[in-house]
Amino acid sequence: MRIRTSIPVLIAMGLAFGLATTADTQTMKDDASLDARQQSIVTISAFTASGELERLKPALNEGLDSGLTVNEIKEILVQMYAYAGFPRSLNGMATFMEVLGERKAKGVTDKVGRDASPVPPDRDRDAYGARVRADLSGLEEIPPPAAWQKFSPVVDDFLKQHLFADIFARDVLTRQERELATIAALANMSGTAGQLAFHLGAAMHTGLTITQMNGFIETLGAKVDGRRAEAAQMVLSEVLAKRKL
Repeated sequence: MRIRTSIPVLIAMGLAFGLATTADTQTMKDDASLDARQQSIVTISAFTASGELERLKPALNEGLDSGLTVNEIKEILVQMYAYAGFPRSLNGMATFMEVLGERKAKGVTDKVGRDASPVPPDRDRDAYGARVRADLSGLEEIPPPAAWQKFSPVVDDFLKQHLFADIFARDVLTRQERELATIAALANMSGTAGQLAFHLGAAMHTGLTITQMNGFIETLGAKVDGRRAEAAQMVLSEVLAKRKL
């Protein structure tokens, strides 16, 4: 049986909450942690990314019960293909279809929710995506290309024009919700610490507070995987330390 929490996780969480006591006044005014809806975004994303479909089913049910609409959950699963790949995303979508079928058979009517707003046909996707990425990085100006962008411009084009333009422009989810889904996926995958560090910072640039980030780690440890939560806490501690420099 998987151990969901451990003493090191609890210690790490305690250290994280200690860091919060040194946060700026504005952050401390907002002491709300993740609500049930946000916690469901975490678990749905994490289990989709790891391919744990048997654990994804109850997470999907909890998400619907917590107020997520059908279209919002679809959008979370779409977000996952950009970070975990089409196989995991499509498997998650198939599992969601199964869950909806079971709920309908029980007489449950779930709120579908709205579709994404139309995107202006003349939008410069490259410029829009570059601006979104800069915003997530907390930068006012778009920085010059990094070495990896010069080495593989096509990957950078895909990131700007598809991920940060096509996907992030879809307003079924907010940028904050997309970043919450993303850090949950990256935290429950292996070999993604670098990307997790960027997106933990991006999540805070969308408005998530230190308290909410601690709530993310707590949710990860209690509902997903204790060891993954420990690893994510280490990355978060490094990100927070750099923000204080």
